[in-house]
Amino acid sequence: MKAIGYKNPSETATAGSLQEYTLDMPVASARDLLIEVKAVSVNPVDTKLRGRINPSPDIKVLGYDGVGIVKAVGEQVTLFNVGDRVFYAGDMSRQGSNAEFQLVDERIVGLAPTSISDAQAAALPLTAVTAWELLFDRLQLNRDSNQSVLIIGAAGGVGSIMLQLAKQLTNVTIIATASREKSADWVRKLGADHVINHHQPLAEQLTALGFDSVDNIVSLTNTDQHFEQIVECITPQGKFALIDDPASLNVVALKRKSVSLHWEFMFTRSLFETTDMQTQHDILSQIAQLIDNGTLVTTLGEELGKINVENLVKAHQLLESQTAVGKLVLAGF
Repeated sequence: MKAIGYKNPSETATAGSLQEYTLDMPVASARDLLIEVKAVSVNPVDTKLRGRINPSPDIKVLGYDGVGIVKAVGEQVTLFNVGDRVFYAGDMSRQGSNAEFQLVDERIVGLAPTSISDAQAAALPLTAVTAWELLFDRLQLNRDSNQSVLIIGAAGGVGSIMLQLAKQLTNVTIIATASREKSADWVRKLGADHVINHHQPLAEQLTALGFDSVDNIVSLTNTDQHFEQIVECITPQGKFALIDDPASLNVVALKRKSVSLHWEFMFTRSLFETTDMQTQHDILSQIAQLIDNGTLVTTLGEELGKINVENLVKAHQLLESQTAVGKLVLAGF
């Protein structure tokens, strides 16, 4: 089968960062589904792993979001049948979706939404699971949560679905950050009640909106650059959550306000095969229903064409520039 990956890590995306390879067709066993990949999206984790994981002498195939058709099932599979159209966020310990076929554990797969295209569906899984776990597992927000939440870096993939989930499934007041007119318009469209600029002091902008502090703060990017302001702006006994990888973080600064720290990493359940691993199947099933009943919309920002080396490198470059709005998707080989 055709696959796109690399043998040597590269810190920045260049023409030689990814290559096309011919690999053996994987065989489904146990709880695995063999999926024929139809569409994928590219996430910051792809660029991070390409820069730090050295697979030599093997080949590392990246790609975590995928939409495809089940072609074969392992002997222990109970949730799916051959022919099902599915979507999933994958498992970073296994080969990824930038290939014609892929093995994925059924417990982290959902039936794809029926009302949208493969490309539109491919934009959703990783960011939707991340946003869902962060809002509802980590921050434990719900319909009774009459609080405020500040989402830093809200125009990207995770922020784009988090805004919708927070707007539709909770009663929180949503403040989003965006630094450009295009991204500010995008986050307003998806549910932000207020928009401020993360390149300007946050506290002053919040005060101007009438907020002395914010009950929950979610940092989706550049946490180390904003951390002092986060400590200043958060309500005493508030909750702070993040998903990125700051070089350092002085968590002692949270003590004076008794702020709780919540790290979200959606690969935890699959990496450790936790007892609640199938929760991600349940989350994806709920996301599909919310898409099909019109509660949520796809977060596809730009479709870059076929799944090939040139377009994947372009997607990596766009993510590294931190100018992408919504999700970057590729469809078909």
